[in-house]
Amino acid sequence: MNERDALATRVLELCRSRGFTAATAESCTGGLVCGALTEIAGSSDVVDRAFVTYSNQAKMDLLGVSEATLAAHGAVSEETAREMVAGLLKAAGTSLGVSVTGIAGPGGGSEAKPVGLVHFAAARADGRVIVRREVFAGEDRSSVRAHAVMTALAMLAELAEG
Repeated sequence: MNERDALATRVLELCRSRGFTAATAESCTGGLVCGALTEIAGSSDVVDRAFVTYSNQAKMDLLGVSEATLAAHGAVSEETAREMVAGLLKAAGTSLGVSVTGIAGPGGGSEAKPVGLVHFAAARADGRVIVRREVFAGEDRSSVRAHAVMTALAMLAELAEG
């Protein structure tokens, strides 16, 4: 079993042991976090749904991210990640959720927001929220996305444990 599958299995086992369900809201990962979870047989008792909200319009329509937040901070920001996960939990009604928004590259970066920048927010229905900002510098698109999946899974595991 590879490292991703082992971490996904751990998330599922932790959720099962606590009766938790989970959902994802993904931009730059394009559904890979949910894909990692659903790669594991029997995941349907934990995984409820996933939203791939690649465009700003999708973030607003499906997750309730405010246009003002996107205008002020951009899609790749802590503020947007927080609104994505809040909207996810509201829409899905799950115990846990994680959001991912970033710049996987190879283009699209800037000095302020370089290629490899990814913002994450994970939340529990009880109100606990954790956020992370990572810069996977010098990585290609596939590696940025793979690192982002691992970070998102680790955040779900942290919330499921605590």
